Amino acid sequence: MAYPGYGGGFEDFEVHMPGLQIEVEEPLPGTDPHVLPGGYPGYPAFSDSYPSASDPMWTYFTVVAGQDGEVDAEELQRCLTRSGISGTYSPFSLETCRIMIAMLDRDYTGKMGFDEFKELFAALNAWKQNFIAIDQDRSGYVEHREMRQAIAAMGYRLSSQTLTTIVKRYSKNGRIFFDDYVACCVKLRALTDFFRRRDHSQQGFANFLYDDFLQGTMAI
Repeated sequence: MAYPGYGGGFEDFEVHMPGLQIEVEEPLPGTDPHVLPGGYPGYPAFSDSYPSASDPMWTYFTVVAGQDGEVDAEELQRCLTRSGISGTYSPFSLETCRIMIAMLDRDYTGKMGFDEFKELFAALNAWKQNFIAIDQDRSGYVEHREMRQAIAAMGYRLSSQTLTTIVKRYSKNGRIFFDDYVACCVKLRALTDFFRRRDHSQQGFANFLYDDFLQGTMAI
């Protein structure tokens, strides 16, 4: 078993928001992971060392977040719809927005702060670029074989049985639409993060309590 890498392939990608053009310097989900000892591709942590007030996205975030300084699922859905990040594809459902927040909600508040907000947009843009590359006919969906290729390109090394299960879960009449594609990417990353934090030897094995398992997985 190998965990996916989050480096390579998107170093020069930019986050596009209304009136904003922000270069993302942090490594993003890529297609050329660097394998570390134990068979795991590289997985650099997202940096939050920059001063938020000097970031061009900070102004946009404060409008979206409102007075509490955080973004919940409904606020995120409105934000993503207005930003146009889904392009010509259907807007993200509220359920997909919920699991987007859960992916980065490390303190289980059900909301995200500025650092998580920027990290999410970086990941979304990377996943969108992957989807567009696969959806060459601009049909708005990808098929089973293409979805398998996309998952492998993100660095996941999964069994054929697991891939079949994933594809069946997120397809509708043999088609995976953009919203479901992103939901799949979010859940794969979130569950991988959850498992890897407990895999102390980084060998694909982990021990955790039942309550810990439920807390980590039911939130996604």
